[in-house]
Amino acid sequence: MNVRHFLNLSDLSADEVRELLARGAALGRMYRDGERHASRPGRVLAMIFEKASTRTRISFEAGMAHLGGHAIFLSPRDTQLGRGEPIEDTARVVSSMADAVMIRANEHATVERFAAVATVPVINALTDRSHPCQLLADLQTFTELRGDIAGRTVAWIGDGNNMCHTWIEAAALLGFNLRIATPPDYAPEAEVVRAGGDWTRVFTDPEVAVAGAELVTTDVWASMGQEAEQETRLDAFTGFQVDAGLMTKAAPNALFMHCLPAHRGEEVAAEVLDGPQSVVWREAENRLHVQKALLEHLIG
Repeated sequence: MNVRHFLNLSDLSADEVRELLARGAALGRMYRDGERHASRPGRVLAMIFEKASTRTRISFEAGMAHLGGHAIFLSPRDTQLGRGEPIEDTARVVSSMADAVMIRANEHATVERFAAVATVPVINALTDRSHPCQLLADLQTFTELRGDIAGRTVAWIGDGNNMCHTWIEAAALLGFNLRIATPPDYAPEAEVVRAGGDWTRVFTDPEVAVAGAELVTTDVWASMGQEAEQETRLDAFTGFQVDAGLMTKAAPNALFMHCLPAHRGEEVAAEVLDGPQSVVWREAENRLHVQKALLEHLIG
């Protein structure tokens, strides 16, 4: 049997994504009702982290516990990867002892090399290229509150980073309109935009991108590893903050999302992040539920 990996959102079909969103929503209702569903007893998830994490670690570790399994946390200090062992050697060993592997890596090539030789499913829990697990949570949140995202309009404001790339992938896969507004030097990669086809348009004016959008979303202007660029980026992104004024340009019932952690007063105003249109806390919790659905899907 071929092993299914989840390195990019497009590793799933549109129907599979919608099935995961429905299953994630059901698992969320069960969780809030106090019902546990140990569907994967005794299964083991190895979690390899090259970058720090709050939501990713807790959601996967708690998720495996809810499913009746166990998760093992591995930092660079806890594996021979930190001492120069080839990625392929680590992949062969770890995948012989675990039922799935989750990797939060600095470079997308790391998860690709790992998956190329792994004998169990490999899950991308964030790379410099994409963040598909976060997109599943975002999509589940929108679907729960507004219904199917197909044909809707989403606005991305800020850096053309890994989250932006994955929104582009989602738009092409699920058929919704994505408008992106970034400073000229911080646009998403041209290759990714081309792959998004006619579903994605890129602007340099946030008000143009947000006009009539049913969802407005953003991310920090300087991601992990870009701290040295902080001051340069603060200058470059002047005018790209999602504040109350910008939200008035969106649809009246528009939602606001952010993958967190957020910097109030930089990419988003406190009045928006903590305001009535913000669904960031539900979005964060849905990491737990939709990732449990993903684990069930991959660990058959």
